[in-house]
Amino acid sequence: MRVLVTGASGHIGSAVVRELVRSGHDVVGLARSERSAATVQALGAAPRLGDVDDPDALRDAVATVDGVIHLAFNNQALQAGNMQGAVTADQAVVTTLGDALAGTGKALVGVGMGSAGPESVREAVSANPRSAVADEVLGLVERDIRSVLVAIPPVVHSDLDRTGFVPTLIRIARATGVSGYVGDGANRWPAAHTLDVASLYALAVDKAPAGAQLVAATEEGIVVRDIAQAIGRHLGLPVASIPADEAVSHFGPFASIMTLGLPPMSNASTRELLAWEPAHPGLLADLDEGHYFASH
Repeated sequence: MRVLVTGASGHIGSAVVRELVRSGHDVVGLARSERSAATVQALGAAPRLGDVDDPDALRDAVATVDGVIHLAFNNQALQAGNMQGAVTADQAVVTTLGDALAGTGKALVGVGMGSAGPESVREAVSANPRSAVADEVLGLVERDIRSVLVAIPPVVHSDLDRTGFVPTLIRIARATGVSGYVGDGANRWPAAHTLDVASLYALAVDKAPAGAQLVAATEEGIVVRDIAQAIGRHLGLPVASIPADEAVSHFGPFASIMTLGLPPMSNASTRELLAWEPAHPGLLADLDEGHYFASH
């Protein structure tokens, strides 16, 4: 299968490209710059210069492939606090992809969980502006597109991770001299190894049925205090509870993330549907491998 990957040079995208190539697919990676194109080529894929925000370039790229994995997202707008702007831009991309793929029966694998997902997580999902994009992706089934959603957990970890939750916590701990958590730190974050997420995407584009909602978490929820303790141990720093009223001064903009208590993300139905077998270390074991502390 010839597969187009947007966001192909990013953290998850680069792993997905490598896994698709390993599985025998002909992969095209959309690249916004010559530097990104060089990264895509080094992964064994064919780079195609273009931007998801350019509808003509995106339609031309889609016309040459049998399926699309859409991973690109405007993280710069997100980091600047403009979540709605990033979501609006992504909705425009999904609309372009839908128009280009309509009536073909080809695959479109996106990111997210639709608002009609499991009741246990529905409230949290509906509160996320990105759920509107996820709903739009699943709605494309009605236009003869094999659209599929993959819910990616908030913590995706590996030696490819440079900007996620874990490296952010490590940077804060080094800057403050304390590996902290908020309150009792009992809130939990679902997690998955990057390479397990990549293997699920490869299975999804191959054989997931139209309208499938997949869950890429391999651990339903890791206690945040345990993450902070592991970081403190590796850095040789004290581990401490940060009072809620001091969270912003300690964690900066990341304070709102530190208090997130996310519902468990179960992958049972996904494993059964696609015979997906995660094979890589869990988050705490991955921290103990030491690569986060050598490179961040």
